[in-house]
Order: sequence, then C-alpha cells, then structure tokens
Amino acid sequence: MSHQQKLFSSLVLLLTLSFYVTLAIGFSTSSNSQNASPANLSDVTLRVAKYKGGWDLQLKLAGLDKFPYQVKYSEFTGGNLMVQAINANAIDIASASEIPPIFAVNSQGSVKIIATTRGPTVGQVVLVPKNSKAKTIADLKGKKVGYVKATTAHYFLIRMLEQVGLTLKDVNAIPLSIPDGLSAFRKGDLDAWATYGYSIPQAKKDGAKVLKSAKDILSGNFVIIAEPSAIADPNKKAAISDFLCRIKKSQVWRDSNVRAWSKSYASAISVDEDIVYQDAKEGLQQRRFELFPISKSAISSQQKVADTFFKAGAIPSKLNVEPLWDNTFSEAISQCKG
Repeated sequence: MSHQQKLFSSLVLLLTLSFYVTLAIGFSTSSNSQNASPANLSDVTLRVAKYKGGWDLQLKLAGLDKFPYQVKYSEFTGGNLMVQAINANAIDIASASEIPPIFAVNSQGSVKIIATTRGPTVGQVVLVPKNSKAKTIADLKGKKVGYVKATTAHYFLIRMLEQVGLTLKDVNAIPLSIPDGLSAFRKGDLDAWATYGYSIPQAKKDGAKVLKSAKDILSGNFVIIAEPSAIADPNKKAAISDFLCRIKKSQVWRDSNVRAWSKSYASAISVDEDIVYQDAKEGLQQRRFELFPISKSAISSQQKVADTFFKAGAIPSKLNVEPLWDNTFSEAISQCKG
C-alpha cells in the first residue's frame, strides 16, 4: 500500500470514529435532557393561589389532583390580593378577572398574563338590603355603596353609574374586601354592595336583593396570571404547563357534572346547594367555562377596560396593556385536549 493510500485510510478511520463518538455523545445528552424534566419535577413546588372551593376542589372532583410535582395552595378572596402576592413573589400562579393586572401596572407590578378563561358573568351584581327602596342604580346617588377595589366589582360599578349619568363621585363609594363588605352589608352599614362570587348567595340568605346584574356588562374574560421568575424556571414552567392542562380538563368535567360540583362547592362555602346549583345552571346557559391561549381579542378586551378606568380617574395614566401578556404557554394550552 502506497503512502497516499495509507494516509487516506487513516483519515477515513479517523472521521468514522469521530462520527460515532459524536453520535454517542449526542444520544447521551438527548437521553439526559428527556429524563431531566420528569426527574426534577418531583422537587418542584408550585405555589397556587385559589378561591374557597376553587381550583383545588375542581381538580379533586375531576380526578386530576395527582401531580408529578408538589402543589401548595393559598386561599384568597380576590384577584387583586393574588396580584399583590405575585408581586411579593409569594405565589407562582393564580386566576383573576381582567382588572387586577391593570392596577398592577400602575404599582410597578411584575405579574404576567399567560392564559384566558371564558366563563359566565352571572355571579357579578349590585346588591341592596331586603328593605331597600332603591329600584335602579340612579337611586344610589348620595348613598353608601361598598365595592371591591381593583376587581370586576370596581369596573361594573363604574359602568352602571355611567349608564345613568353618574360617576363614583356621585355616591359614597367605600372600598372593602369581600369579608369586610359582607360584614358591613349585614350590619346595615351599606345602602348597596357591588360584589361577586360566593358572597352573593351568602347575602341572599339574609334577604338581600339584586338591584342590577353585570351579566351583560362584563366580557366574560378572566385571566390566569403568573410570576415571571416561575415562567423563566424550566421546571416550574413544565409544572405550570401541566397544571394549565389539568385546569382545562377539569372545566370540561365541571360543566358536565354540574349537580355533583354544586353539592361539593355548596358544602365548601357553606351555602344552600339549591342556590349554588341554580346559579351554576344559569351560568352554563350563558356560556361554558373554557381555557384559551392568549389572543388579540382578549388583549383588546382588557385594553377597553383599562381605558374605562383611566377615563373614570381610577388609574393615573393611560395604559398599554399588551406588555402584560406572555405567550409562553400558548402552544401547551393549544395541544392540551380537554
């Protein structure tokens, strides 16, 4: 064999060995990468904000509460409080209406919107005591009206007053938390109360009447919000993707098992089952609960809400809400089959 032939054979052998070494290394890296996420998820603790009788109950009833990671729930009475907790890095993920993140921008908050939930808006009303003489929102002029600041209650109260030519300045508007509002309402310290959720059937038990519903005022868009560092963490990101899919599936279960859900939810919030069931049926007639990736229409809807708050003087400057939205989980939500 000539010197050139030997040189060529050596070169071929060297290239062949190099190829197989590279392939082996690549296979090893790929295998480790694939195994890294499941192995690490057992060490992940996802800090989840919830309402009473909320996500934890819904996931349990749907049989979707066996997680490959740890879930630590914290209970809140409103999305505004959840936003504050996210800003303090006390929780990773929560749900809220379109409104709380708007106020987070003004407070230099770090919250991000990662998904939307379309749902019914029947559980959003202005209540008056059973002996109230008020017939319309216009009758509240000069009266003491409680509301939950930086929530849907704040927003729909502004809109209802606008519809009759009034503003918040025309009533004695008193910002209160849900528990404080319910207490004040029951004591007779309020002439009306703009509220939502389980507080409504609780107040109705005492004879409260609905003065006006926000059913046709609110968009039905609710958002899922997350803490930015949780989104950036690969393992927490994987846990959040999984959690979102479970929520999406549990919403389908809830809408298909309204009676079973109502029974458990009524027990959780200490309200008569028939009241919860009737409200749930009414809500289902309006629209089903459904989780969606972020969209231009959802961003546009929130922008209109922000503009309303600015016009009413509730926030100090006009906002562009688009930077609030993060599409990190849009693909995972789209691929999740409910």
